[in-house]
Amino acid sequence: MSDPSFPVILPADSAGIARAAGLIIEGKPVAVPSETVYGLAADATSGEAVATIYAAKGRPGFNPLIVHVTDLSAAQAIAIMSPLAQRLAHAFWPGPLTMVLPIAPNSPIAGLVTAGLPTVAVRMPAHPIMRALIAAAGRPLAAPSANASGTISPTCASHVARSLAGRIPMILDGGPTAVGIESTIIGVDENEIRLLREGPITASDLTAATGLEIQAAIPGRIDAPGQLSSHYAPAKPLRLNALTAQPDEYLIGFGPVAGNISLSATGDLIEAAARLFALLHSADEQAERRIAVAPIPTIGLGAAINDRLRRAAAPR
Repeated sequence: MSDPSFPVILPADSAGIARAAGLIIEGKPVAVPSETVYGLAADATSGEAVATIYAAKGRPGFNPLIVHVTDLSAAQAIAIMSPLAQRLAHAFWPGPLTMVLPIAPNSPIAGLVTAGLPTVAVRMPAHPIMRALIAAAGRPLAAPSANASGTISPTCASHVARSLAGRIPMILDGGPTAVGIESTIIGVDENEIRLLREGPITASDLTAATGLEIQAAIPGRIDAPGQLSSHYAPAKPLRLNALTAQPDEYLIGFGPVAGNISLSATGDLIEAAARLFALLHSADEQAERRIAVAPIPTIGLGAAINDRLRRAAAPR
C-alpha cells in the first residue's frame, strides 16, 4: 500500500469513525488517537490484518503488540486475569496501563499479535475516539504507535501523515494526544508485578494501589512491546533457506517450495507473516526431530520474517 494519495485524514466524528471501522473490518490498518500517542489499529483476531501493521511500519522484527479493548469482559475473553490483575484493572482502567497476562483458552487473538508467546498484552484505553472505534469495529484492536519503525512516536495526525505517507489508507484526526508517551507496561503474576516499560503510571502509583513492591523485568526475558526482540523459538533445531527436506526434517515451504506445509503457496508475504508463528508451533509438534524453512525473499515483510527466523535458528 504505497499510494501517495494516502492517507486520507478525516475528522473523528461519527462518519469518520464509521469509515475507519469499515476499513478495519476489511483487514486494513487505520491511525487513531489514544490518550497516549496515535496508534495504528487493525483487527487483532486476523493475522493478515496484523501483518499490514508491520508492513506499514516497516518493523525489523515481530514484536508483541498491545491489544485494546473497551471493557473487562472483553479482556477476560483474551487473557487470564488473576485477582491481582482484576484489582489493577479496577484501579487504572480505562487508562494508560498495559498488562501482560497469560492467554485465555480459546482466545481469538492472532498468533502474530503475541509473537508466539503464551502471554498477551492488554489495555483498556480511555480516549473516546479509540473506544468508539473498537466498539464500531466490533473486535479487539492491535495498535502499536502509528509511525515508521525507529522514528518518534506521533502525538497528532500530521506526525502520522509525515511518517506513514503512502503506507496506510486513513487517519482519524482527534487533535493532539493528552499524555504524549506510550502506556506503562507491567507483567502480572498471581502476587507479583514486574515493570516492563516505564510510562505515565509509575511504580509508586502501582504500589499505592496494591501495597506490593514493584519488581524489575527479568533480564533476558521478553514479555512485552518495547523490549528487545527475542521471542518464541521452537525446541527443535531449525535450518533456513532449505529447498528440500533432509532426513528427519519437517519442511515449512514458501512459494515454489511446497514442503510439508506452506507459509504461502502463492508467495504472499502478508499471508506468510500471518502464519509464521502458528506453523513454527505446528512443526514443533511433529514427529520429525528437526525443522527446515524454505527461502523467504528479504523484500518488504520478508525482512521481518527472516529476522524472526534467524533468531529462532540461533544456537541456544
